[in-house]
Amino acid sequence: MLLLALSFALYLFSLWKRPLLYAGLIFQIAYLVSRGFELGRLPLVGPHDTLVFFTASTVVFSIPFRLILKKNIRFHNTVAIGASFFTAFALTSAQHNAPLPPVLKTLWFEAHVVLAFLSYALFAIAAVLGFVYLDEKNSTVEGMQYRAILIGYCLFTLSIIFGGIWAFLAWGTYWIWTPKELWTSILWIFYSFYLHARLKQWWMGTPLAYLGIAGFAVVLFTYLGVSLLMKSSHSF
Repeated sequence: MLLLALSFALYLFSLWKRPLLYAGLIFQIAYLVSRGFELGRLPLVGPHDTLVFFTASTVVFSIPFRLILKKNIRFHNTVAIGASFFTAFALTSAQHNAPLPPVLKTLWFEAHVVLAFLSYALFAIAAVLGFVYLDEKNSTVEGMQYRAILIGYCLFTLSIIFGGIWAFLAWGTYWIWTPKELWTSILWIFYSFYLHARLKQWWMGTPLAYLGIAGFAVVLFTYLGVSLLMKSSHSF
């Protein structure tokens, strides 16, 4: 946990010294690797591990956008604050150290979860870019938000497909309409709407920026709200 606590501190102090964001990322990746060796599996079960993976993925995906935006302080600070918040949340969440049940010991489950959280990270970056666009009204930023959502949407779609295969192997059906699966459908439909809306001129600019921000709110409820508040096969 020391590595994770250090990454939290570095993310927070990167608000004043921006290179510390990447130092925090290094410590967070080191923590994930050490957890993986300790558990003998990918650390992707429970809120603690998934929050760490989600945060690290978000910071990694921020790097290419940061290179394009260069010295944009709003983008950097929003990513740093988000990384600090979710790392703090992980620090207060219980670790899942028990052996995995047989239903989770499959590559389909691992691919499903990894792709889901990579897509969540890209949707988070898209929300940050939405805030930047609202501040600057820069068409380049709007295009970057679109690309982040498009790539995230493709990864999320693959995650759903792999999740369906895993569900069939585990329960003999591809879809059982648990609250998690229902909100996964809502999330997929929401971003499908975003991608279609961008084809219409009157949605361009500010409306799309707000849609990108609202989409991440749906992501958070799908990820944390459903898992923590509703009984489901996907509950923590």
